[in-house]
Amino acid sequence: MRLVILCGGESSERDVSLASGWSVARAALERGHEVVLVDPAAEVPVLAGPLRPGDPVDAVGVGKEPPSPLDRHRLRRRMHAALTGGPVLDLLRGAESVFLALHGGWGEDGHVQALLEMAGVRFTGAGSAACAAAWHKGRAQAVLGAAGVPVAERVLWRPGAGEAPQDVQRLVGAGPVVAKPVADGSSVAVHRVDSLSQLAQVAAEVHAANSANSANSEDSAYSEDSGGGELLVEPFLPGREFTVAVVGDEVLPVVEIELTTPLFDYAAKYQPGAVGEVCPARIPADFAGRLQELALRAHQALGFGSGTYSRTDFRCDAGGEPMCLETNALPGLTATSLVPRAAAGAGWTYPDLIQRIVDLATR
Repeated sequence: MRLVILCGGESSERDVSLASGWSVARAALERGHEVVLVDPAAEVPVLAGPLRPGDPVDAVGVGKEPPSPLDRHRLRRRMHAALTGGPVLDLLRGAESVFLALHGGWGEDGHVQALLEMAGVRFTGAGSAACAAAWHKGRAQAVLGAAGVPVAERVLWRPGAGEAPQDVQRLVGAGPVVAKPVADGSSVAVHRVDSLSQLAQVAAEVHAANSANSANSEDSAYSEDSGGGELLVEPFLPGREFTVAVVGDEVLPVVEIELTTPLFDYAAKYQPGAVGEVCPARIPADFAGRLQELALRAHQALGFGSGTYSRTDFRCDAGGEPMCLETNALPGLTATSLVPRAAAGAGWTYPDLIQRIVDLATR
């Protein structure tokens, strides 16, 4: 097939997405496809191609820190222009399928999917509605809770002038909490907070960063679609951490994330050897089955169909009960990412996984 792989983009996960894109390209070439690799936010969007089987593809690593968000408005202008007209759009329309290796931001919140749907372009992964439903953690957790998927108590807070709301103060007073952006991925800017003074510092940093982004951005939709600096505050869960991928109608084996730090943050996710990832997880079969059933329920409740894939993350409370943290519409596909690890646990090679995702979009 003629595949165009979209990667990079404008989000805080830009570096992760570039690494995913090159990994997908290498696997697609192994399966005999012709590949063009495109970063729609780059000054020169076509990174490589047309590549044909046998052409060399280098691996791309992920840095320890996410890229600065201050360039987001410039990257978004390029990305919007590339996806709405000109040679990149012509390239997408000429492909037999577009593989979305974008993560975060417009690539995962439904923006890119909506543009491709309007252009009549076939692409991998979920459509715009499911992506939008999963992207905002507060709204997604409300949907999941209503569907019977256990979620922790949560409070949404947009830091600004004044002290934290009473519900936030109550959660902090009851024990450690986790404060994180309500709309972001790859554990970017996730903090464990032990006191109101520490929370105030985190909130001030988030508010300042959001104000700077808004001031530097000509994109009036920035605040709304990025969560506008809104924080989700929820109790810190001290138990074990698991993740479960769903590919089409198949639920993959449970992966346990063995942490050496309190949180599975950005640096831990993308630096080889920073954490242990065990698949299949060493847990009783009935508990594994429960996690898989909950992941499938989350997948379906958020509108993911049988032609899509997702990854749902869980962490256990002090009593060992799993709580759903989030469902990812376009989870990472780097060499150290969790969905490839789960696929290996199911006996799939990395090229097998990529081919299955392509097949789901073209059947």
